[in-house]
Amino acid sequence: MQPLRGILFKIMSVMMFMGMASLIKAASDEVPPGQAVFFRSFFALPIIFAWLALRGELRTGWKTTNPMGHFWRGLVGTAAMGLGFTGLGLLPLPEVTAIGYAAPIFVVIFAAMFLNEQVRAFRLSAVALGMVGVIIVLSPRLSVGASLNTSETLGAVVVLMGAVLAALAHVFVRKLVATETTAAIVFWFTITSSGMALLTLPWGWVIPPLAATLMLIMAGLLGGIGQICLTSSYRFADASLVAPFDYTSMILALMIGYFVFDEVPTMTMLVGAGIVIVAGVLIIWRERRLGLQRAQQRKATGNTGI
Repeated sequence: MQPLRGILFKIMSVMMFMGMASLIKAASDEVPPGQAVFFRSFFALPIIFAWLALRGELRTGWKTTNPMGHFWRGLVGTAAMGLGFTGLGLLPLPEVTAIGYAAPIFVVIFAAMFLNEQVRAFRLSAVALGMVGVIIVLSPRLSVGASLNTSETLGAVVVLMGAVLAALAHVFVRKLVATETTAAIVFWFTITSSGMALLTLPWGWVIPPLAATLMLIMAGLLGGIGQICLTSSYRFADASLVAPFDYTSMILALMIGYFVFDEVPTMTMLVGAGIVIVAGVLIIWRERRLGLQRAQQRKATGNTGI
């Protein structure tokens, strides 16, 4: 393990994904979300193919024993991406980022529902705290006065739905890792999301201006690089160590929102985001403790999992 290297890769992935989101947002007035999803997925493929070639896995990395698992993960993940991209066109970037932090909270709920994971009082309390933060972030958009700006209310709803589906996609990934390689999971998600995005072609695809086209292509390239950096971070450090660095995206979102999109965050959004971040860090800390306990139990019983 090389923890510092893992942290650096994680931060690089956050920067790539935030750059991708900013480009999608900048092009959101020119293309529908489904078309943006296609550009994001399709133009990540050259990066992923190059990555597989460098790893010597170009012929084997895509092989799978669970094609339907990849299909369902791709379906849910593509829907989550589309909803997130819709929200980017309707809400300020920091607000979309803050609502997206709800995904790890929903992961805990779904893991208990679908993976039969035990969720005790500590994690339940962290989930409840996180939900309070989400409600605070959403409250200005879902209050009675929010009806004066229905597009932003819609944006808040679709981003939250996207976070729910992103959490569900994470549960599918947890199932896939039992039999599938990381390379296969990355490859087949990119393939399935590209194909599924094409299904939105009858619903208003356009020929975008050159500037928007270049931004969308760059978003795809950054997304591919970000995915590789994210995967690499887990090769060099434990997931529980690098996961908290996801929250550096709020700093980037605030800076990009202010200097690029002229978006000034509200105090309500900042307070709510802070609460969600605290809840997320508590969940990550607890997951790390549980992981260490399970490792000690396996060692004590002589079960190495091999």
